[in-house]
Amino acid sequence: MTPEQRLADLGIELPVAPAAVANYVPCIQTGNLVMTAGQLPLVSGEVVHQGKVGAEITAAEGAEAAQIAVINGLAQIKELLGDLSTIVQVVRLEGFVQSAPGFQQQSVVMNGASDFIAEVFGDSGRHTRTAIGVFELPLNAACQISLFVEVAG
Repeated sequence: MTPEQRLADLGIELPVAPAAVANYVPCIQTGNLVMTAGQLPLVSGEVVHQGKVGAEITAAEGAEAAQIAVINGLAQIKELLGDLSTIVQVVRLEGFVQSAPGFQQQSVVMNGASDFIAEVFGDSGRHTRTAIGVFELPLNAACQISLFVEVAG
């Protein structure tokens, strides 16, 4: 089953890849490695779940935001490659969580993205990861995620 078929089975339609908002490219390929810029939990141009996790929003809401952000990352990759089936391995997920003082469940938040990637890509979705707490993120987003994948050569 292709990643697109798995997404369809999950009822997920990839959005139009969000445009860059500054002087960078949202997704780039070098050799067999494709990397996205940091993706926010944007839906129809609006940030979902704004605020600090552990204060204004819960870890569960943060995990939902992480899933939305990684879906946007997949949209960036699909726009660049045209087909998610060329992904051989999800290599790395880098996650930043806007965290309230004392909040230490960044890994719980990032599981929203990691679990989703594993569901879509199976064993090829097993990846390395960082889950880092930060004080502020652009547009007051709960999280920001970058995705690194290996593609067929």
